[in-house]
Amino acid sequence: MAAKKSVQLSGVVVAQSSICSIDPDEGVLMYRGYDIADLAEHSTYEEVAYLLLNGELPSGDELEAFKEELAQRRLPGPIAHHASEAAAAGANGMDVLRTCASALSFNDPGRGRIDHESAARGAARLIAQLPTIIARYHRVRQGFDPVDPDPSLGYAENFMTMLHGESPSEQQVRAFDVVMILHAEHEMNASTFTARVVAGTGADIHGAVVAAIAALAGPLHGGANEAAMQMFERFGSADRTPDAVRGMLERKEKLFGFGHPLYRAYDPRAVILKRISREFSEDAGEPNWYAITEAAERTVFEEKRLYPNVDLYSGSVYRYLGIPNDLFTPLFAASRVAGWSAHILEQYADNKIIRPSADYVGEPRREFPVRA
Repeated sequence: MAAKKSVQLSGVVVAQSSICSIDPDEGVLMYRGYDIADLAEHSTYEEVAYLLLNGELPSGDELEAFKEELAQRRLPGPIAHHASEAAAAGANGMDVLRTCASALSFNDPGRGRIDHESAARGAARLIAQLPTIIARYHRVRQGFDPVDPDPSLGYAENFMTMLHGESPSEQQVRAFDVVMILHAEHEMNASTFTARVVAGTGADIHGAVVAAIAALAGPLHGGANEAAMQMFERFGSADRTPDAVRGMLERKEKLFGFGHPLYRAYDPRAVILKRISREFSEDAGEPNWYAITEAAERTVFEEKRLYPNVDLYSGSVYRYLGIPNDLFTPLFAASRVAGWSAHILEQYADNKIIRPSADYVGEPRREFPVRA
């Protein structure tokens, strides 16, 4: 019997896609042929979302039209609006997001349809409205009134304003924009595969995205940056981090933010996030989250030769942006919905139900006992 793999279906090709490519040996990630480093330096989340959905970068007029469409669609329908606020007292953020994403379908004129026009419109609504749901949920649970979206503001600035109730700095806006770009797409991960399986049945885009959110909520997929940040909080300082890391290794405890099922080199997203975290740390007080994270990275590489993944430094960047740990995964979903939607549209374009087989290892055929 073959040895069990820690990642099921590893290396098995389940679809042909033109959306995202990864070179695991060189540490290269590309969206539609564009290197993630170039997109992070020169693009915006709105432009990247357009690229993922449409296959090409927009012209100036196309980008302005898409930004305007997103800006005008930011306010969710009344059911999702009330659900996000009513659940704020005790519900988990991912549960709220999953429930509200489903409720968004109630006001969608294309509900239940999978033609390109209906699905693309649904994708734009989800991209625009998931951040609003997260911000409203957080404001209400903090005891503050929600801040309505401002259509005159760009995607990143609008979200930061809704979340904190005040205008962010240019550095904060750009950092958040880049983090969203880096999380927008990553090939056939668990939640994307889930979205394509559901889309393959002919379910509409809301059903497929709700399923993807549920998959992302699982601790083996989403949540690693939140767990990494909690780990750094326990370490407390850069001086204590090396011994704390070695202790975890000796006890065979899981270190979050290291290694990847695909990359055998430095995760290219981690390179960018490390730089952003370092820039914020120069003006930050103690504890210095960048210094703690960098000390952990250095120690893990010395001991295990493992590189960081996207989750290692994203937690510290979010912390510098004033975002609480338990919103890390909801924001991951709010970003990744662009990639999920691109895959759903691609699935619809040449739709076939996805129905793999299983290797049966149970009892051989046996007779049912005849009872007297």
